[in-house]
This record gives sequence, C-alpha cells and structure tokens, in this order.
Amino acid sequence: MKTTKFLIPTQKEVPNDAQIISHQLMIRAGLISKLASGLYSYLPMGVRVLRKVENIIRQEMNKSGAQEVLMPIVQPAELWQASGRWDKYGAELLRFTDRHQREFCLGPTHEEVITHLVAQYLRSYKQLPMNFYQIQTKFRDEIRPRFGVMRSREFIMKDAYSFHLDQASLQQTYEAMYQTYSNIFDRLGLDYRAVLADSGSIGGDTSHEFHVLAESGEDAICFSDGSNYAANIEKVAFPKQEKTCASTLTEERVPTKKKTSIKDVAKFLNVKELNCVKILIIKTKNSFKALALRGDHELNEIKVHNLFGDFEFATDSEIKNLDLKKGFIGIKDLNIDLIVDYSASVLCDFICGANEWDYHLTGVNWQGIEFVDADLRNAVEGDDSPDGKGKLMIKRGIEVGHIFQLGTKYSSAMKVNVIGESGKAVTTTMGCYGIGVTRIIAASIEQNYDDKGIIFPQAIAPFQIVIVPINYNKSTRVKALTDKLYQQFIEVGIEVLLDDRKERAGIMFADSELLGIPHRIVISDTHADNGNVEYKARNKTDKIQVKFDNTLSFIQSKLI
Repeated sequence: MKTTKFLIPTQKEVPNDAQIISHQLMIRAGLISKLASGLYSYLPMGVRVLRKVENIIRQEMNKSGAQEVLMPIVQPAELWQASGRWDKYGAELLRFTDRHQREFCLGPTHEEVITHLVAQYLRSYKQLPMNFYQIQTKFRDEIRPRFGVMRSREFIMKDAYSFHLDQASLQQTYEAMYQTYSNIFDRLGLDYRAVLADSGSIGGDTSHEFHVLAESGEDAICFSDGSNYAANIEKVAFPKQEKTCASTLTEERVPTKKKTSIKDVAKFLNVKELNCVKILIIKTKNSFKALALRGDHELNEIKVHNLFGDFEFATDSEIKNLDLKKGFIGIKDLNIDLIVDYSASVLCDFICGANEWDYHLTGVNWQGIEFVDADLRNAVEGDDSPDGKGKLMIKRGIEVGHIFQLGTKYSSAMKVNVIGESGKAVTTTMGCYGIGVTRIIAASIEQNYDDKGIIFPQAIAPFQIVIVPINYNKSTRVKALTDKLYQQFIEVGIEVLLDDRKERAGIMFADSELLGIPHRIVISDTHADNGNVEYKARNKTDKIQVKFDNTLSFIQSKLI
C-alpha cells in the first residue's frame, strides 16, 4: 500500500478532549475520528488493526470448538422483561419504541437473545455442550463517555455463551475458555493478568477478569509475589484473624479540636492511622448499620453489597436522627447493629470517636461491645496473600476480557430445557465469555508507546513494515530500488506501506513512528551508492545497515 492512495490523517497537536495517551495517539495517528460523545468512526489504518485483533480472537475461538453466530443489536423488550433485567439494568440500557409503539433496546450484551435462540433448537442432552460466539457491536449509554474507545457508548465485543447439562460440563468449558483467552492475549502480545472477579450485573457465581497492566487502568488488581494468586481488589477475601495483642492502656476521653478525619486525628494524637477505628453508617433495605474499619483501610462496597444487598451511605440528617455525631462516631453508645472488619476486630488500645462533638476516645478495646465481625475491606499492598503464599502487590489494570459461570439465571427464567438421560426435562446451565475488541486496541497502546507515538505489537500492527525513501519523486535510483524492494515484499505476502509522499524526511520518519509500525527501511542516494539500506525496529533505538540484496530475507527473519 502506498501512502498517497491511503487515508492517513496524522496530527501533530494533541486533541483538547483527549485525556489518556491511547485516546490522544489514536486520534493523532488517524486510527479513529470522533463523531459524537462516545461515538467513533474507524479510519482505514484503525480498521486494519481492528481486523487483526478480530482475526486472532476468531481463530482461537474456532480452535476451541465454539461456533460463530451473529445476533441483532436491536432487541425486543419482552426478552429483557423475561430475564428481569428490563427494569434492573439501569440507564445504560438505551430503550426506544418503534412506529407500532413496541419497546426495544440497543443490546449492551446478548444473554437474553442467545438464550431465546437456543431454546428454539436445543432439545436433547445429546446436543450438549454447545458454545456460541459472535463479534458484534454493542451499545451502552454511558453517562460520561471518556478516554476515547476505552469507555465509549458504541463498541465492538466478542461475546460467547455456552450451554451445559450440568456443572461439571460447564467447568470443563470454563477452563477451556480460560486457556483460550490466555492464548488470545499471548498472541496479541499483551502483558496481562487473569484475576478472580465479581460478576456484577451479569450474574453468576464464578468469574475471572483479564487485565492488561497499565498505569492508566481503572481497576486495581492484586497478585501475590509468592504464588499464582491474582484477584481484582474488590474480590480479595481475607480470613478471620486471631487476636495477638492485650490491653495495656486505660480508656480516656480526649479533646481533638474539630479533627474529624482519620488522617487529622492520627496526626493530632501522634499515632498511626492503623491504630484508629473509623465508623461508617449505611442504610440497607430494612435498617441502618454501623461498619467499623481500621483507620488505614478502605471499605469494599462489593463485599458490603454481598452481605446486605443494596445499600447507600446514610445522609447527614439521618446520622443526626440516629443521635450520632458525624466525624466523632465511635463504637460505644450505638443503637444500631455494629459490623466490624476482621482486621479492626483484633485491635487493642485503639482510638475512635466518642460520639461527642470534638472528642475522641483513646485506649479503647472491644470487651463488652456487641458486634459481628466480617470481611469488609479492600486489600492494600503488603497484605498477606489470601492463599498464604507471599505478599500482595497491587497494579493498575485495564479490563479487556471477562468470563463467567452464569449457572441457570437466564436459562431458568427463559425456560431453556432439554430432555436428560432419564427422559425428564433438565434446565441447562450457562457460561458467558466476553472480550472488548475495540478496547484491546486502546489497552495495547496504553502499554506500548513512547514520546514519539505508538509501538504496536507485531501481531496487530496495521502494517508489518514501512519503507521511507528519501527523494523518491526526484531520484530515479532511489525510486527503482524502492519499487523493487516494495514488490518483493508484496510477492511474499509481507504487509508493507510505502511512503511515496513528497514530504521531508523528518515528517515521514515522525509519521512512521507515530503509527507504530514495527519495522522501517530507509533508502536514499547514499544507500544506492553503498548497496545498503537502513533498518530500524520501532521498539529499538539502533539503526542497522543491511545489504540491499539481503533485505528481504533479513525482514522475513524479523517477522517469524
């Protein structure tokens, strides 16, 4: 492909609304063009990258035995009402009516559609297991689309759904999908981690997320430095602890001069935050509850939701009506249930609020206090790994894949039954497996870039090599050598981009680096004189002189 015949609208300036590097570079490199908030067109260079990602996914899914289907993005409300998600999914579900006043939505996912589909065709246990996948557009009406295609409203996703007679069969396919995803991300050239995760609104009991490690990641993921343990921070579970300390202090009521935050109280009293206990008041469906955590720990809202269901934090007026003093709430004189995090429940001689304005208590202990202990907190770096091996490290991650064991949530609601071996109807159990196709491109860039532009992994680069001829339109020798090499590459199937523009060398070099093409060949009159070409890898700084006659075999060796 020649640049004069290919739309590559590169830009020098960083777009004003692009906050993260992948958004900036995808716009600057001419991969995407913004249509509206959260909506992007993929330009020719971006489409080449997109198709390569899709092809790798498709190849590995086919290899796993999954069957490709293609389902509509427009979905009737009746299916979502049958599953119970029409009202529960929230404002991200874009609902609309047609001219006959029938309700529809743009699919953010396809559990309902695939379940309805297989209910028509799966009749016997002999047909199971089956796994169906598609690569399809999704739409989620994000309230604040941001970060380019990282969190857009319209995006492309690979979603797969498996159907099974029993849990053992589901587990087998789940493990196969785990390995398939690992194969996909290995081939994509990404540094990633598979972590235990919460299933969220999709449902199910067991799930893993696949995260590309990058500082810009929205999720914190934890992994052990002494084992293979890895989990999303919201999923790290801590065991009950044994108390190892004993009380040595007398409880005292001390003035704290309007200090309300743990940080300020600890500094004022010259103690560490881990020696303080903070109280958070929540409102559940039926009651208020007080949650106690160690001062240096943060509440894990997923764990709280799993314990009590839907909840929200109490308002200032509600706290006042409970006869509590915000900023000075302690463990004593509470008239609501107290739930204490495991790590806080083993503290001795700690500090907490006195339930009195401008006062805290020191030397406090749990004796005589009624409470229930539970796992309430987020992990912090340096915690013991839950598997007992090593310490936890925490890094930022970008979620690019998620696999779930759904169980019978959808198949039961939508009556997907088959005749079992006994001749009786059996409700199928399901698995769900998603990959954010467009998000992978952004995640790859977040992990692979420098101050000059993108550094694409070879597997998904838009072209394998770029030829930059100096004075291509003026020097007959340079043009002849360039055209010969260009044709050699094409004949052996190498994806080559020839920059035949009438531009200065500096501009062509800058664009080739911005685009992230893995290999570059430079040909000039000097090279015509000495019989060499100049080679440079995008991820290296060194430039190498290669004999012209050896260039094809040299590049082929780099593409293995």
